[in-house]
Amino acid sequence: MRVEIWSDIACPWCYIGKARFEKGLAAFAHRDDVEVVHRSFELDPNSAKGDTAPVLEMLAAKYGRTLDEARAMEAHVASNAHDEGLGYRTEGRDHGNTFDIHRLLHLAKERGRQNELLDLAYRANFAEERSVFEPATLVALGVEAGLDEAEVRAVLADDSAYADAVRADEREAAELGANGVPFFVLDRKYGVSGGQPAEVFTRALEQAWQGRALQPLGGGTGADAETGAGADACGVDGKGC
Repeated sequence: MRVEIWSDIACPWCYIGKARFEKGLAAFAHRDDVEVVHRSFELDPNSAKGDTAPVLEMLAAKYGRTLDEARAMEAHVASNAHDEGLGYRTEGRDHGNTFDIHRLLHLAKERGRQNELLDLAYRANFAEERSVFEPATLVALGVEAGLDEAEVRAVLADDSAYADAVRADEREAAELGANGVPFFVLDRKYGVSGGQPAEVFTRALEQAWQGRALQPLGGGTGADAETGAGADACGVDGKGC
């Protein structure tokens, strides 16, 4: 069974949702028969490459909140991350265009190191004092993930490298009706939206394995889906993240 996960490095609920999914997968009896593929999704595709801003200021401007209210939003996310054993800094992070990261993730997929690079990028972005929007950081992360440094540098130097693959992932997300992430698709038949609790993922995997339809997601996704009331996600419409 194949599980495809649409996500963005800039999305904290994708970071948390990945950890929860992996816990849910670990509790699934047929976990060794599940192939996990990570797909690209940009929450802010129109942001200029190299143009970054502090996360707190970005959140305050995006939602019309004060800095204190933005800090409270970040504290809520941090609490959820810590509950999953993840590091999370509420101050000092930046926000920017993630297209280059997605291109590198496609290189990593071809080299069998996609999950390793994704984990490193999430940790660098949310838990460490490392900006994933700096080319030098991306090179270092690629090498840490087991990629060839020269190959990583070549991809970053060529804006067209893997660009079509990123855009293809994003078109598929739109065709499936996903307007936020994380978004999980099981065997192209069933979908799970948001950073659900681990037990929701386990149940979804079990139902997909058995071929039973999951509860349809309101509004439709192009696949049957389970929403899980109150699931947290980041949306391109500015909601939830």
